[in-house]
Amino acid sequence: MTLSADMTQRILASVEDGFADQVAMTQEMVRFASTRGHEHAVQDYVFRALRDRGLTMERFSMDEEAIARHPGGAPFSADHTDAPIVVGTHRPKQETGKSLILQAHVDVVPTGPADMWTHPPFDPVIEGDWLYGRGGADMKAGHVANIAVLDALARIGLAPAATVHVQSVVEEESTGNGALMTHLQGYSADAVLIPEPEDEMLVRANTGVLWFQVEIRGHPVHVREMGQGANAIDAAYRVMESLRELEAQMNAQKGAHPHFEGLDHPINLNFGKIEGGDWASSVPAWCRVDCRLSLYPGMAAADVEQQVRDHLTTLSRADAFLANTPPQITFNGFFAEGYVLEPGSDAEAALARAHEVVTGDALKDLVTPGYLDTRVYALYDRIPALCYGPISQNIHGFDERVSLASLKRITGAMALFVADWCGVEARE
Repeated sequence: MTLSADMTQRILASVEDGFADQVAMTQEMVRFASTRGHEHAVQDYVFRALRDRGLTMERFSMDEEAIARHPGGAPFSADHTDAPIVVGTHRPKQETGKSLILQAHVDVVPTGPADMWTHPPFDPVIEGDWLYGRGGADMKAGHVANIAVLDALARIGLAPAATVHVQSVVEEESTGNGALMTHLQGYSADAVLIPEPEDEMLVRANTGVLWFQVEIRGHPVHVREMGQGANAIDAAYRVMESLRELEAQMNAQKGAHPHFEGLDHPINLNFGKIEGGDWASSVPAWCRVDCRLSLYPGMAAADVEQQVRDHLTTLSRADAFLANTPPQITFNGFFAEGYVLEPGSDAEAALARAHEVVTGDALKDLVTPGYLDTRVYALYDRIPALCYGPISQNIHGFDERVSLASLKRITGAMALFVADWCGVEARE
């Protein structure tokens, strides 16, 4: 459907009227230090917020066995959260429109040293157009926007004329198992919208991601006899250098992958954490390196896993020490494949119309070499998976922040999209 000019203006005016409350709710969400394993309180907050709006509520845990059986499931580790997933469902009086999933995640990445932040990371300070705070951009602003679009319709006596599932998940920053669990729980719709901070653009293609840990064991001796020992940290550097060669080989293949050939460096290998050794005067007996590697859409995660294993096996055979003590590889997080959002869907057209009304500009798209939960819906539900959200800066870094003007624009566009895609009916 196409919204009338009067309906469009009423919805956008309602977004404006509720925006101060929306920002205040976003600040409340940022105050929850919901790093991995600590999302329980914020999920309780979300549950109450959705329940108080009259949605039908469900709260459920991860099913490790079901996730392990699914090709998109990531392995559990000791760090995997046990926080629940929360879903609130709106059901219309009469289902006349198209159904929708609005999803967001509440988990946030660690802050790093607090003294490197201008403001405390979980103190949601507003300066000018920017709302600061860990997770404010990625993605609690988008999370609250999902709720605010329903509030905007309710404020003018309307509700979606189709089923809408508002999903609040965990494990987005480490495995993607939260979104996958909603799929395994049976939630589905005609389209999904996830308002990640994508600078008011639509994600056209997205890489997959693997997490793995490499552990090297050395031979410890006193440093006075270090020539008789084997330094596990030194060996780890050789492993890391070799993995950079694999990264370069994968980047050299970008011409064979549409959407990625224009990026300078689409495949990123990150050594995100390294630890090892026990004593400065002892040759270290161990070293562990946590790695993150991306993969092109169309590449099977299991195939890239084997590629990593084969690469390190080849290295070990040529290394005097590693030949006898090969590194141990554990895949301990993301095991996610990439996707491409094919153009031409009715859902994309509806979002493009809404975006143009609000901004005056045509909707642009982008390619991102990072993980997105939209992969679950694109790959396994095979529905239009729209990732579109506000302008932000420094996500995963210091002084993470989201633009409030942009947040208002994308909330308006999302509200128009929901009204267009789902249709509207009078609230009871």
